[in-house]
Amino acid sequence: MPARVSRRDFLKCTVVAGISVYIAAPGSAALAALFEQQRLRPLPWDPGTGKIRYRIDATAKVTGEKVFSFDMRGRDLPGWPDQQAHAMLLRATRADRAYAGFDLSMLGDALRPDRVVTAADLQRDGVQFPPFYGEDMLLPEGNTPAYLGHAVALLVWHDFARFRAAKTTLKFRDDIVRYGASTGPLERDPWAAFRYVRVGGATAFDDDAYSSLKDTPLFPSGYSKKRPLWPQANPRGGLDAQGAAHAATIAAALDAPGDDQLVLQREYFSQSIDTAALEPDNGNAWFDAANATLHLVVATQSPQEIAEDGPRVLAASGLNVKNLVLHPCYTVGYGSKDHTPFPFYVLMAGLYGDGRPVRLANDRYEQFQSSLKRHSFRIRYRIAVDRKTGKFGIFQGDMVGDGGGRLNFSPSVCLVAATAAQSIYYFPQSDLASTVISSRALDCGSARGYGTLQSMGATEMLVDEVAAELKLDPIELRQRNVFTTGMKNTQGAIPGGAQRADEVLAQCRAHPLWRDRDKRKREYEATHPGKRHGIGFGCVQKDFGTGAEAAFVEVAFAPDGRLLLRHIGVDMGTGMATSQSALCIPWLGKPADDVRTGETHWPELPMIATGDPWLMQQAEQDRNVGNPRWTPHVCSPSSASNSAYFFSHATREAARLLFTQGLWPAARAIWSEGFGGGQLAPLAIRREDAHWVDGRLTAGGLAGLPLQQLVAKAYELGLATGAIVHTFNRWQWAEADFPLDGEDARLPLDAIALRWGAEGSTGKGTATANGYRMIERTRVFYPPTQRNNAGVVYYSAIGTIAEVAVDTASGKVELINHHSVLECGNPIVAELVSGQLQGGLAMGIGHALHEYLPLYEDGPGDGTWNFNRYTLPRAADVAVWKQTGEVLPALSASDPPKGMAEVVMIAVVPAIVNAIAHATGLRFRELPVTAEKVRAALVAGRVQEQTA
Repeated sequence: MPARVSRRDFLKCTVVAGISVYIAAPGSAALAALFEQQRLRPLPWDPGTGKIRYRIDATAKVTGEKVFSFDMRGRDLPGWPDQQAHAMLLRATRADRAYAGFDLSMLGDALRPDRVVTAADLQRDGVQFPPFYGEDMLLPEGNTPAYLGHAVALLVWHDFARFRAAKTTLKFRDDIVRYGASTGPLERDPWAAFRYVRVGGATAFDDDAYSSLKDTPLFPSGYSKKRPLWPQANPRGGLDAQGAAHAATIAAALDAPGDDQLVLQREYFSQSIDTAALEPDNGNAWFDAANATLHLVVATQSPQEIAEDGPRVLAASGLNVKNLVLHPCYTVGYGSKDHTPFPFYVLMAGLYGDGRPVRLANDRYEQFQSSLKRHSFRIRYRIAVDRKTGKFGIFQGDMVGDGGGRLNFSPSVCLVAATAAQSIYYFPQSDLASTVISSRALDCGSARGYGTLQSMGATEMLVDEVAAELKLDPIELRQRNVFTTGMKNTQGAIPGGAQRADEVLAQCRAHPLWRDRDKRKREYEATHPGKRHGIGFGCVQKDFGTGAEAAFVEVAFAPDGRLLLRHIGVDMGTGMATSQSALCIPWLGKPADDVRTGETHWPELPMIATGDPWLMQQAEQDRNVGNPRWTPHVCSPSSASNSAYFFSHATREAARLLFTQGLWPAARAIWSEGFGGGQLAPLAIRREDAHWVDGRLTAGGLAGLPLQQLVAKAYELGLATGAIVHTFNRWQWAEADFPLDGEDARLPLDAIALRWGAEGSTGKGTATANGYRMIERTRVFYPPTQRNNAGVVYYSAIGTIAEVAVDTASGKVELINHHSVLECGNPIVAELVSGQLQGGLAMGIGHALHEYLPLYEDGPGDGTWNFNRYTLPRAADVAVWKQTGEVLPALSASDPPKGMAEVVMIAVVPAIVNAIAHATGLRFRELPVTAEKVRAALVAGRVQEQTA
């Protein structure tokens, strides 16, 4: 956007808390100087096959074009000053003493910062975090740091050379930040606790006696010594008391099992890790005081959050800021950039730039010291199994995660860990409790896996131990207990669609790696003295979505036939921009020519939300549904594997609406031209007969029509030339009635807007913005708020076989080979699915064998961690040349794509640990399984044998 906001731009802005907000997404006119060379080129594809040749951003990324915010400087942005300032944050490396200021004397006069910002400045100017991030954006003197790495000051230099020299001087020094009296770490209650109790009916398909969905989850009344105080058990009390009574009965059954019952109790530990995103947290901000405008370029998965909370931060300050211009860019995140506090530090830095753009960007040491981490979990499981049949009866879990120093997403990670623990199995009775504590560890957030890696990985290790106790093939045991279509999960909900984990198990059991595992073990060990060989298995199904998924999408034709796609989603390395563009092909005959992601400004469809969609009561929803502009949730960040299913639903519905209201009636009009109704009159043609063939639309033998002819006719007749939709999903799609004809009278959408003909034309609906008219719904059907208790209903499944060799001298575990079978519906772009599978497997391998961060004083909060201390798997560690994978064929062409970017990393973790057990006979329950742990266990085993 230009430095001066034009009247037209100003009128297009959203106003939040009195601040005008303009969103300049990649590819928009506001970044024309960056994209004038078409750095994001049209999607290359073959019209004959519909195959995508490569990603829409591939050329830009491979050739080093500036699509990441990390590369942006003031001189790159239209209207910004050329002189770029640079900043860094000082962080406390202790969390057990009061903070007593800092000493920069070692810099001397030459390297002294041009601006120093402290908590006192923020307090004076009224600058503070949004409530989501808590207090003390910068720590005031006299306070104890809430966590290791707590920011205490922002230092700004007006030139790069002095900044670089000063930063090098300050690095690794423990005499900069000063501390006062010993206070001990802050003691705070846990961030959250949830408990899900279920007692099923006589069969897996009968009504439950008690479940969270039918009745209620259990919530603590308080905490004692960081442990939740659950409701008192009373079988005749309220719903929560009844749930506690059922939990007590489950515990009693596990405490005193019958002779025919095997009860195993095991404890597991899943470590804290760094998300190790390719692009560190960064941003660039410029406060144009003359125009009272703050310009902000950031790497984020959740630009909607910044667009909503950024203005509130600015409005609450005493500074004269009237406009916010936000530039979200392409990024690499996988959770690390979803609701991270870093963009708000960048916003704060921009306010103190003295008229210059200020770049705040982590180096790798700072990234380890401050980026969001994966929650570590300690888990205790108990399982009851029928010895004769191998059928699971009861599953009990108590999970304790460490959420670190700020709340962030710990409550939902806590919830998801509990609801995922069942993995691919059906349990007639279950009691799953999860708590996430607060601590002085670094902030934990939306890391890939989101609690399920921790809980399901442990479940899979436990199931393998059960199989060993019962002397059953581990996959056979899984097949006896697999969750199948129509069964209820541990919350009492029936998942959507066919559940196909049983097919994944069958495919894996028949694979040569598994079928011949004992033979392969004998042959390998015979030819490799000093090594033990093992093959292990893991199979999981992971939910995707959050239970309050909402999206806007626009698809629109220009008069020249170019197709625009605007989307709320952010491409964080998943290829989302490519896949969403490809979704236009079935309905509109080609992918989008112009793709704009990270869009948060939708004046054409002005929806509003009130309350919290996850905590909303039915009465509140019922009060608001009469307002056609109300929705439970306006917009979702890019997270929770939501692009393939939830974002795609919105894109597909927008493309479909543009076809049914624009291209299809245009085609019928063309086919009807001529005396007596033209070539159409003698035929009986339905909309479902339409097909695109070599770029032309045909139906039932009618002449193929090129897209440009259809678009021209739609403009001529005032038909739909653009469509914007809004979706909402609470484990079920919202639907609404609209005053449209035929099949479009009820749609799985809660709001739509159409542009009829050229911009500004009249037509159905209420005029809004940019030539669009909102087609106000006449009735809406939102999923009941009770469905929040379902936890999850959308799953994708994966099974992974891992082959390892263990060196008995060093303890080193070598991953020789692995094979995965993934079930994810119909892939939108198969190559993107393959890439996600390979990348996810590498992350899981790292979690199983290599990656580890100490939580507290010896961890990354001291600022000395980098990849010289933190081990990521390399190509040699992931069986890069041998690994194989396959996608289970969809049941039909109408199967939707499923979110799979998270599930692909999970099953390989227990598969490797179970393979080590097959190789050595040793069970490891604490991750990662390092060479040191294996060697120590092998030595201990040999000593025990000698003693015996």
